[in-house]
Amino acid sequence: MGLLRALAAAAALALPLAPVAWAGSPVLVELFTSQGCSACPPADEMLTELAKRDDVVALALHVDYWDYIGWKDGFAIPGHTARQKGYAKAAGTRMIYTPHMVVDGKDHVTGTKPAPVNALIEAHKAEAEAVDLSVEKTANGLRIRASAGAPLGREAVVQVLRYIPSRKVEIQRGENAGKTITYANIVSGWDYRENWDGAAPLDVNVPLAGKGPAVVIIQEAGYGPVLAVSRIH
Repeated sequence: MGLLRALAAAAALALPLAPVAWAGSPVLVELFTSQGCSACPPADEMLTELAKRDDVVALALHVDYWDYIGWKDGFAIPGHTARQKGYAKAAGTRMIYTPHMVVDGKDHVTGTKPAPVNALIEAHKAEAEAVDLSVEKTANGLRIRASAGAPLGREAVVQVLRYIPSRKVEIQRGENAGKTITYANIVSGWDYRENWDGAAPLDVNVPLAGKGPAVVIIQEAGYGPVLAVSRIH
């Protein structure tokens, strides 16, 4: 099914955001959001629902450029803003905004539109997997193994990040003053990055501190498409 047909089907059928059983490789959905953005709560709620699905790895990347309007987002990390700017540059634009979703590092959509988001998820699920990724816990961290079925078009970046599954925040100032919002899958740090050309299989051990969940992302360099993703609880 082409992307336009998928979008039309999703709009017509109002595909649910409910949990979906899925045995294949999940689709990465990144939401760039902020506690100081009045348009973001519906997108934050959508991400909370997406986080329940097996076929999606949903991540909230809180940005810092709304902090000046009266409320400092305690989850904001400057690196998230830099990542969003990197995506914008890769897409040929200089504009960044919230709420902004990026699906599998490739497709951009406003984070308050469930039908297009679901359509993009379904379209990416139907694509052939470029990289076979296996991740397992070890005594000190993670063992990451990957192989490419065909030569990679560009060098890939192997990344490991940590996230907070859920946190409730009472916002006292700014555009969302008086609201209590529950945020899901809040990215709290990027612990590891390594370049990989895909020519030989990858087999690395990555140390991790703490017991929180982690996500491994293999992504084309230059903020390109996501080639594989795996979550570890």
